[in-house]
Amino acid sequence: MTPEQDCAPPTIVPVILCGGSGTRLWPLSRKALPKQFVPLVEGKSLLTLTLERAALLGAQSLIVAGEEHRFLVQDGASAAGVESTILLEPVGRNTAAAMAVAALNAPSDALLLFLPSDHHIPDAAAFAATIRSGVASAQAGAIVTFGVQPSFPSTAYGYIQCGAALPGQGGAHAVQCFVEKPDSARAQAMLLEGGYFWNAGIFLVQASSLLAALQTHAPDILQACQRAVAQQSSDGVFRRLDPVAFAACRSESIDYAVMEHAADVVVLPFASAWSDVGSWNAVAQLSPADAQGNRIHGQGHAFGARDTYIHAPHRPVVALGTENLLIIDTADALLVAHTSQAEQVKTVVSQLEALGIAQAQQHRRVARPWGVYDSIDAGARFQVKRIVVKPGARLSLQKHHHRAEHWIVVSGTAEVTNGNEVMLLSENQSTYIPLGQVHRLANPGKVPLEIIEVQSGAYLGEDDIVRLEDAYGRLIEPAP
Repeated sequence: MTPEQDCAPPTIVPVILCGGSGTRLWPLSRKALPKQFVPLVEGKSLLTLTLERAALLGAQSLIVAGEEHRFLVQDGASAAGVESTILLEPVGRNTAAAMAVAALNAPSDALLLFLPSDHHIPDAAAFAATIRSGVASAQAGAIVTFGVQPSFPSTAYGYIQCGAALPGQGGAHAVQCFVEKPDSARAQAMLLEGGYFWNAGIFLVQASSLLAALQTHAPDILQACQRAVAQQSSDGVFRRLDPVAFAACRSESIDYAVMEHAADVVVLPFASAWSDVGSWNAVAQLSPADAQGNRIHGQGHAFGARDTYIHAPHRPVVALGTENLLIIDTADALLVAHTSQAEQVKTVVSQLEALGIAQAQQHRRVARPWGVYDSIDAGARFQVKRIVVKPGARLSLQKHHHRAEHWIVVSGTAEVTNGNEVMLLSENQSTYIPLGQVHRLANPGKVPLEIIEVQSGAYLGEDDIVRLEDAYGRLIEPAP
């Protein structure tokens, strides 16, 4: 080994934890499109920004995500311009299991940096420097967590109480204890006392150290994950855990399973700006305020209003004489809430789900591996969709039992399979797909293909699709 190689910094492998539904940011974030995939900051998703930060540390990332979001993860990685391995969970089992399967998929001596995918840290260079300052502690066998300096007495975050400083470990402190989300009085008292940090859920640890801690404090979780990894399969960039073994794993956060019990846990302060973007109040803080404290995103207009946030990307939204309001407008749902109720949005979404309201979980605009579709209009026996297909992508070869379809090309070039005929259609050309006809839509061009699809029939549900062939491994799924 050369002296230069001997002095080279150790490789840090970022592990992006990409679970969670983000329902506190409804109606923009929903179970089918959680907040980490929504373009919230300068047109980029939080996942893409996280991957860009992680890339500063040099190594290829490992992303742990749900099976149902695999193509959204792929799109986020593509937007960041990075190559990643994607480890797919068949069901969600919280952070302890997600971190365990990541560690089992890494070399035992690897330094793993666990990052939530839905945080916003604007100073990426300061973030990378803080992470590197924890390397010595992690190489010595400690679990390094990173605490954010509190700027107000938040009741939405857990806290870390730091103990004695550890000499020669880059400013690290021993962890005195972890504190659950406090009430307002307790949060105020901790802020006045000092020595407490917000728990950001970011960890740096050697794979072998994490597995040893799991073996000591949560052996049942580790054993279930070992079985799931032993029987996992690979499909390109995707690694799929065994569904039966992983489903049998207990669902538990890493804080409860390990951190609150392990002896060798240290904390490093992180002084730069940080947000978990966990509520609409947090999202509002990402936008500059005017002289009256109003924050506007998109086509919002405030007249005689104070301390009002408007999210209006699609159409003009006017706030007149309002105060302390959150106004979130989307194509198919509207939220108006007092700023003091921002943390209750998740509860409201659960109530909407219980009422069977589809918008609680699904957007009008739906992402698919080949592109997106937007349900523009619907009525008795008809539905109209705007469909955009990525260059080189294609829908499944399929047929419908209950509907016929008209396709009109708006822009781009469409390759259409209609029964035994394959044809190319360009702008303003159209075709008719009779009920029961085998068909497929593809984009052979280098620009997005946009079409308008008019469906007609007795039943227009997304489950009226019989797939005969698919490029994305979705033959058993109901959606195109």
